[in-house]
Amino acid sequence: MNRRKICVVTTTRADYGLLYWLMKEIGADPDLELSVIATGTHLSPEFGMTVSAIEGDGFRIERRLEMLLSSDSDTAIVKSIGVEMISLADALKEVHPDLVVVLGDRFEIVPVALASVIMGIPVVHIHGGEISQGAIDELFRHAVTKLATVHFASTEAYRNRILQMGENPDLTFNVGAPGIDAIYKLTLLERSELEAALELSLDGVVAVVTYHPVTTERGAAKGQVENLLGAIDASGIRAVFTKANADPEGGAINRRLSEFCGADPTRFKLFDNLGQKRYLSCMKSLDLMIGNSSSGLIEAPSFGLPVVNVGDRQKGRVRARNVIDVGNGIEQISDGISRALSTEFRKSLDGIENPYDRFRDGMTSRRIKETLKTLPLSESLVRKEFRDLM
Repeated sequence: MNRRKICVVTTTRADYGLLYWLMKEIGADPDLELSVIATGTHLSPEFGMTVSAIEGDGFRIERRLEMLLSSDSDTAIVKSIGVEMISLADALKEVHPDLVVVLGDRFEIVPVALASVIMGIPVVHIHGGEISQGAIDELFRHAVTKLATVHFASTEAYRNRILQMGENPDLTFNVGAPGIDAIYKLTLLERSELEAALELSLDGVVAVVTYHPVTTERGAAKGQVENLLGAIDASGIRAVFTKANADPEGGAINRRLSEFCGADPTRFKLFDNLGQKRYLSCMKSLDLMIGNSSSGLIEAPSFGLPVVNVGDRQKGRVRARNVIDVGNGIEQISDGISRALSTEFRKSLDGIENPYDRFRDGMTSRRIKETLKTLPLSESLVRKEFRDLM
């Protein structure tokens, strides 16, 4: 009997970290065949050539799809999407999977879903139904939801939103966030070990900082990142920075972060890519998170980590009480940092539960795998019906 072939498409360091345990589950199942397609920033030296990390983890990459151009302008990204779409035609024909799995809301996954539908391959979407009103990724996520047939949502509110979009309740599942599995499965670094791994002194208060462009606020990135850095500098804390993603103005943010960290290397350090273990270890061992990454809402609550969430990028997402929402002004960010470090706020996080960790057992990826393994492969997976709410 032929094994069911499941193709996982990963486009960035971020989605790979969330897909890792699902890929492990699929690869270890004798009834399944894992196919991996790597594209996007995985193949970019500017973002650390993280394709090597995928291979280092023991995964064989069946296809590498070059797509990123050297610019982060709007026109360059549109052209990149076109390049990816052309490459997908041959890749999907040659790989010929039974199912294609994508995660999240990045622009890179839209052509994957579109090409798969055209070629009659059912699309599985993880982390659909979510809201991030400060990013055009919001539109990409919902577009992929309508192209996909099978949905794995991370909360019941998100599952309900997918159903509101006319999707099949029998193929829409609330399983929690698969990236949280790593918190249960990995042996994370203690602070002294993390200090050695980062090669940065972690004396005093230290933050992990991830800041991405707010793509609905074009031209604002320069001023916003200056306010962020001004508040961090004035606070007196140390910080571990990770680079912004490949959205418009992301390159400008990264150049400024590099300049800022280079001016005071004993206090600040910028990483192309921390990798899953070091990034989660930062959440476990450091004192707070600052920026606008979804990880502050999805993974950070599991550690009771205070998060200063800057601006509107994550507006609309489900959040736990560890999140302090602030505006983009330097004083607002500074006030958020002060509150996050206060004894009162930290005590308020005692007993916090993560709304994205539904089963609290680190088995979300296995549940997804088992569903993909037993799902009937029929014509209905590619010939969708719109389901009206009754």
